[in-house]
Order: sequence, then C-alpha cells, then structure tokens
Amino acid sequence: MSIKVLIADDHDLVRMGIARMLDDDPDIEVVGEAADGDSAVLQVRKIPIDVVLLDVNMPNIDGIEATRRIKQFDANIKILAISGISSQPYPSMLLKAGVNGYITKGTPLDEMIRAIKKVHAGSRYFSHDVAEQLAEVVLGEQSHSPFDTLSEREKQVAMMVVNCQSTQQIADQLFVSAKTVNTYRYRIFEKLGVDSDVKLTHLAIRHGLVQAQ
Repeated sequence: MSIKVLIADDHDLVRMGIARMLDDDPDIEVVGEAADGDSAVLQVRKIPIDVVLLDVNMPNIDGIEATRRIKQFDANIKILAISGISSQPYPSMLLKAGVNGYITKGTPLDEMIRAIKKVHAGSRYFSHDVAEQLAEVVLGEQSHSPFDTLSEREKQVAMMVVNCQSTQQIADQLFVSAKTVNTYRYRIFEKLGVDSDVKLTHLAIRHGLVQAQ
C-alpha cells in the first residue's frame, strides 16, 4: 500500500511543486493539501493520512501547535516538519511537540522521499544541520541563548509574537484568554530583557530563530 501524504504549506507553488515530485514515486500518494495549520488539523480528521509534511511557519496555528493537535487526535500519524530555520530552539520545540522528523527547505527531493519513508516506517529523520543542532543540545556544547531561559510555552508564544501574530490570534490558537497571552508576553520580556515586540524580534534574528526579511 502507498504512503498517504498530506502537504501543509502556505505557499501554493511550494505545495504544487512538492506534490508533483512526490507523485512520481510509486510508494507515495499525495491525498491532500493544506494552506494553514487549521486546515491541516481538519484534514487529518476527515481522511486517512499516514504522513503530514508540515511547514513550521504557517498562518493561523503554527507548526508546533498543529503538531500537538494532530498527535492528540491520532498519535500514529507521522509528522515531518519542514523549515528554513535549523537553529535552536525550533528543532527541540518541535521534537517535544511530537514531530517524527525535521528537514530544512532546500532539502533534495531524494532526501525528502527518504525522510517520508523513514518516519512512516517508525524511525526518526533529521537533516544533517538539524541533527547537529540537536546533538549539540544533548552534548551540552551549544552556546547559550537567552531563549533557553524560557519555558516551552513561553518559547512558543515568543515565536508567535515575532511572526507578527496579534494577542487575540495567539489566544485563539492556544485556547487561552488574551490576558493570559499578555502575562506570557510580560514574562518573556522580563526574562529576555526587552520591552517591545520589535526588540524581541531583533533578538530572535540575532540568535537565528527567524530570518530577516
């Protein structure tokens, strides 16, 4: 039986290109596409899916929250995260959320197919640069980042803030009140020594957590 894959990415051309390439492999069948995290979560509840190819940065709910919700619905669904960012804390955050693999954008097609088949078979797969980041964390060799002082939820909120999501959008995604989000924001600012979203974003860029536009 073929591996049923859902492609979740907010760029139409990216989804289309990946779908066309994967369809050439006889062991893989692209059964759905999603333009945001909400749509990805809804689709796994409607159709049988083996592997979700999930972009980390998407509108509505991000890859971390989408991963949590998909795994809560069916822990057997495998999730292969894709991102242009390989630096911490993203790999560790996604791993804790439940992803089965993490590859970076620009990964060759043959490696992407190998990653899909590996996670479907029950293994984990990380592209080389992501694996190095995770190894450094395990071995304690990674240089200290101020973001390491944040809890997992605080890291998630911080990443949502730097990705220009409003307080209400974050509250809706995390099923908490706007007041709770503002409490998280206050704690984040206090721990990181910043006093605005702009300064938080600049700090995230300096530490490689987001890419400057």
